[in-house]
Amino acid sequence: MDESTDVVIIGGGQAGLATSHELTRGGIEHVVLERGRIGETWRGRWASFCLVTPNWSVRLPGHPYDGNDLDGFMPRDDIVAYLQRYSVGFRAPIREGIEVTSLRQTTDDAFLLRTSDGNILADSVVVATGAFQQPHRPPGARTLPVEIPQIDVEEYRAPAELPGGRVLVVGSGQSGCQIAEELLEAGREVFLACGRAPWSPRRIGEHDLVWWLLETGFLDQTVDRLPAAARLTANILATGHGGGHDLHLRTLRDAGVTLLGHFLGAEGRRARFADDLDESVAWGDDRFRDFMGLVRKLAAQRGLPTPSIPEPGPFNGEAFEDLDLAGVGVVIFAGGFRPDFRWVQIAGAFDDLGFPIHADGASSAAPGLYFVGVHFLRTRRSSLLCGVGEDAAVVARQIVSARGSRPAQASS
Repeated sequence: MDESTDVVIIGGGQAGLATSHELTRGGIEHVVLERGRIGETWRGRWASFCLVTPNWSVRLPGHPYDGNDLDGFMPRDDIVAYLQRYSVGFRAPIREGIEVTSLRQTTDDAFLLRTSDGNILADSVVVATGAFQQPHRPPGARTLPVEIPQIDVEEYRAPAELPGGRVLVVGSGQSGCQIAEELLEAGREVFLACGRAPWSPRRIGEHDLVWWLLETGFLDQTVDRLPAAARLTANILATGHGGGHDLHLRTLRDAGVTLLGHFLGAEGRRARFADDLDESVAWGDDRFRDFMGLVRKLAAQRGLPTPSIPEPGPFNGEAFEDLDLAGVGVVIFAGGFRPDFRWVQIAGAFDDLGFPIHADGASSAAPGLYFVGVHFLRTRRSSLLCGVGEDAAVVARQIVSARGSRPAQASS
C-alpha cells in the first residue's frame, strides 16, 4: 500500500472544499484529491458562463461571497478565483492533478482508492465529484448523420469556435436556453428542440427570483417529498447575463430562435421532432403558477406587498416536425447530466437512476462512505453554492462523531 490516511475527500470543487473546511474545524486529518485543478468543472464551462444565482447567495461555510457586487452574477473565472481564495483561507490539504480511478471496500471495511498517483487506504471517504458528471444525449442522437459535428454542452466554448451554418440545440434547460440566446446574439440561425422546464421572471416584485426560492422554502424541499423523477427535471429557467434578465421559451421565440418539439432522431438528412411544443410550454406554465402560489403565500404571511404577477401570455405551439440538416453546421446537446459513479465499486450503493442510497449523505451500503454535492442529495439546494455547505456540515459532523474527535477552530 502506497499510503494510508483517516479521511479522503474526492473532488476539489465547492462540495469537496466545503467538506474539507468543516473537517478542519472538527480536527479531522484528511486529504482532498482533485483530478484537475481547484474548481475544475467551473473551468470547463463556456467562455461567457456566469452564475444564475446572485453573488449574495454564495454561502460556503466560513467564507461567503467576498466581492463588491452582491447583486451581480459571478463569471466563470471569478468563480474559480473565489474557490481558490476559499481553499487558501483555511489551508485546505488539497492535491491537484490526482484522479481516482476506482473505489472499493476492503475485507476489514476500510476503503481502497486506486489513483493516478498510487493507492490510498482510508478509513472514510467523501465522494464530492459534483452534480454534473455524465452529459445526457437522447437515444435519437445515434441516428444523426456522422458527418454533422455534434458536441455536448460541456464542449461548447464560444460562437466563433463553432462550424458555420445553422445551429441545432437539443435541450431547453438553463444551459440550452443560455447558449441559444448567445448564438442568436452572435448572428447565428438557431433551432431549439424543447423539453419540459419550469420558468420564472428574473425579478418578482422587489426581489430576485432566488430570494423568493430561498424565503418560500422551495429550495429546502427534501428529496423524500418529491417524486424520484424530479431529480432529473431541469432547474428553473433564468440567466445572470447582463445583470440578469428573463430567459425562457417565450423570450427566445420573440428574439428569433426557432422552437421545436423534443428531438426524436433523424431519417437520412432530416431531423424529426415531436408535436409536443404546446405541451412542454403548458407544463412550464403550470410550474410557474405553482411557484407564484408560494410567492403570494409568503407575501401574505409576512405582510409584504403582493407582487404583480401577470398570467403567462398566449403561446402558439405550431412548430416544424422535421428539419433539413443540409444547412446545419453543428448540433449541441444540452439535455442535462446524469450521475456517473461507475468507478465506485460497492454493491448496493446506488439506486436505479444512479443516485446514492444514503441517509443524510452517509451511504446505506458502506459505513464510512459519504456523499456531498450530489444533485438533490438532501434538498433542492444540495448542489448549489447557497446550500452545499449545509450538507457538508451534516456529513462532517457524522465523521467527527464516528471518530470521537473534539472540535477545533479552523483558521480562516
